[in-house]
Amino acid sequence: MEIYNRLDKINKSPGSIVTIGTFDGCHRGHQDIIKRVTSLAESNDCSSVVVTFDPHPRHVLEKSSKLPLLMHVDKKLEIFESLNLDIAVIIPFDMEFAQLNAKDFLEKIIINYFNPASIIVGYDHHFGYNREGSPEFLKKFGIDNNYNIKIVEPVSDQNIIISSTHIRELIANGYVRRASFELGWVFGFQAEVVHGSGRGLELGYPTANFIPQEENQLVPSNGVYFIRGRINGENLHGMCNLGFRPTFDETDFVMEVHFFNMNSCEIYGMLIEIEFLERIRDEIKFSNPKELIKQLNKDKEYCMRLMQKYK
Repeated sequence: MEIYNRLDKINKSPGSIVTIGTFDGCHRGHQDIIKRVTSLAESNDCSSVVVTFDPHPRHVLEKSSKLPLLMHVDKKLEIFESLNLDIAVIIPFDMEFAQLNAKDFLEKIIINYFNPASIIVGYDHHFGYNREGSPEFLKKFGIDNNYNIKIVEPVSDQNIIISSTHIRELIANGYVRRASFELGWVFGFQAEVVHGSGRGLELGYPTANFIPQEENQLVPSNGVYFIRGRINGENLHGMCNLGFRPTFDETDFVMEVHFFNMNSCEIYGMLIEIEFLERIRDEIKFSNPKELIKQLNKDKEYCMRLMQKYK
């Protein structure tokens, strides 16, 4: 897959099938759109192209409250490639670009660079200044300029439309297993391992504290989770705590993971991947560390049984 981070570096295409969107989460609905693009491109013997944006447009247009994101742009590109896209264009989104109207965006960027035989977008996609580039706008543009426009209807499950907004709500409330089903991949993120207080080692459960690679990463609600981690290409299971460690009356939010059966190694400063498989329980304040250790032992036993599902 060719990746372009600047428009002036793009080699103009003699023909293509194009989709446009932010694609935060690259969920099953997004994947349906992209699969249509790649399938149509293959049958037309031309390039499949996705045009997306970084940073997320809402982070530029709504600076007062930044939208929590489902993924880092690197994860997005990883999924694009797994879906066999030929070209990914990441347009740097800033206030200057935000002033570009929908017609100019189509003519100066999409048509100028990619000469699309078809443009395929989701039912709720908008682009251009003041979001004027609606599906209805695209349909009219296609009729007026003889372009084939396809609007893809939403993917639903049990009468629930799969969307980035709904998936964010699930994760924010701890429903990570359901969120992963709607995403079509196991929710998680890359994170840097940082030094912590050493509290876990004192309890017999040494932990690695971590900070997400994506500055605006959405993290699940506080609690204990059964997780799968990837370190140096090795898959390891473990349990993760998100919260404030109330047993010790701490006030700083921490993200920490204890890996089962990990050979001792220095992982501080490394990038690891954490996948949230299932939520185990709420974060609880115990009367003393011994009670906490008893609960941690129970948590581990439960997680070890769950491992049979996720081998």
